[in-house]
Amino acid sequence: MSEIQPSSYVGFDTITSQIEHRLVKKGFQFNVMVVGHSGLGKSTLVNTLFASHLVDSQGAGSGSGAAAPAISQTTEISVSQHTLVEDKVRLNINIIDTPGFGDQINNNKVWEPIVKYIKEQHSNYLRKELTAQRERHIRDTRVHAVLYFLEPNATAKGLAPLDVATLKRLAEIANVIPVIGKADTLTLAEREAFRNTVQRDFKRHGLSIYPYDSDELTEEELELNESIRSIIPFAVVASEKEIEINGETVRGRKTRWGAINVEDINQCEFVYLREFLIRTHLQDLIESTSFIHYERFRARQLIALKENASNRQSSAQH
Repeated sequence: MSEIQPSSYVGFDTITSQIEHRLVKKGFQFNVMVVGHSGLGKSTLVNTLFASHLVDSQGAGSGSGAAAPAISQTTEISVSQHTLVEDKVRLNINIIDTPGFGDQINNNKVWEPIVKYIKEQHSNYLRKELTAQRERHIRDTRVHAVLYFLEPNATAKGLAPLDVATLKRLAEIANVIPVIGKADTLTLAEREAFRNTVQRDFKRHGLSIYPYDSDELTEEELELNESIRSIIPFAVVASEKEIEINGETVRGRKTRWGAINVEDINQCEFVYLREFLIRTHLQDLIESTSFIHYERFRARQLIALKENASNRQSSAQH
């Protein structure tokens, strides 16, 4: 196919602004699931990422002077819906929390409600897609990103058996982004040793951790993905509070060891996670969900429907 430069201005270069106008008018949908033990700062991290109080902490000791909430006997699913507006861009965001995960005495198959929820959203989308009078804009509740919280480990022990079992199942059906919660409990050396061990475990167990590479990516995009993978799991610290450090007001918290600025890259990797999750890969997370995970689910379901129909037809003939 030849590439031709028009001899005069035609105007089809405005299609990008037309698409942008339509998308801004419609808004964007982004669905984030957080998974991990109680007390790892899951809710606080989400609130810090989006600079908005979206979810209340459900972890033990979250209330000031309040009794710790009772430990759930099962993993639950809690969804909160919000709309954020920034410079006329509307982001409709669903935060899917999983209170009770890993907090039971027996955590056998504790991941099942999470896997079931993710698959149900694929199934709901497929059902709406296949209806004769389908909606023009199907409401998207599919999980675009799973923030999986690892407990900080000063002895550099890698993934716990529960982590391996859960990550294997989640990575097959969603974009999984592992983070080390409350990383300030580790020294920088302990953090790096733990990360290296976890990265080896990812390879040893064949875990497909987001971001993914493809032939469609440019060399620059491939290099960016490689640099991101080098610091996964992100060692994060989060805080909604503002404190003063050296005369400057920052988001952070004060401990008996000193003050922590969550946006100081020398102290934690919150900035890198936010940049990756929101500023460089948000659209790719949405597209990867649709074109990779949902397409796999859709293909399996349609093949199963075809086989069932064929079996019924064969039975009727006999």
